[in-house]
Amino acid sequence: MLSHRPIRSFVLRAGRITAAQDRALRELWPSFGLEFALGGAPLDLDAIFGRAAPRCLEIGFGTGEVLGSLAIANPQLDYLGIEVHRSGVGRVLLQAQQAGLKNLRVICHDAVEVLAAGIRDGALAEVLVFFPDPWHKKRHHKRRLIDPEFVATIARKLQTGGVLRLATDWQPYAEQMLEVCNANRDLASLSEDGTYVARPDFRPATRFERRGERLGHGVWDLAYRRRER
Repeated sequence: MLSHRPIRSFVLRAGRITAAQDRALRELWPSFGLEFALGGAPLDLDAIFGRAAPRCLEIGFGTGEVLGSLAIANPQLDYLGIEVHRSGVGRVLLQAQQAGLKNLRVICHDAVEVLAAGIRDGALAEVLVFFPDPWHKKRHHKRRLIDPEFVATIARKLQTGGVLRLATDWQPYAEQMLEVCNANRDLASLSEDGTYVARPDFRPATRFERRGERLGHGVWDLAYRRRER
């Protein structure tokens, strides 16, 4: 049963959507978009992608810099992205069409609800959570996506040996991520000292990372493997 979590990790704002993105949301959604509704059955990913293959999920893919590049570079893998902001979804739909991708699907909904009710346990080979909103102010920390409950949900959805990767450019959030993930008994850190890892070669530097570098911020990557069930 989906637990009650009324506090959202995001705020929907009326951001600008280009004409191309709006058209993509209308015309390309049937080809690349997945509808999600609470109370329905978990997604049948084999039927959706038309094959059995390792699946990677990116939560909060933003403008799709990582998700799109990975789907293009790895046609043997299936990619699922979740994002609440329509402009980013529209941009990824355009990228998927232009690249002729068959291995990419997107959901425009709260990732907490989708992961809990829409993804079967053990269905994912990898979960990516790059640069979630750090909610800097102390009174907003309760909105942070990475908390013990959500990490436990991610661990359930990973297959044995599956990998969770996270990144942030806000050190206090990195420290919280580290504490929460290290406390989960189903996850084993891929860091030799149980702290941070180098940025994986497959991940292009996102606009958040480039912005952080310009401002003199650090970037912290974390990686964990799902222990045997």
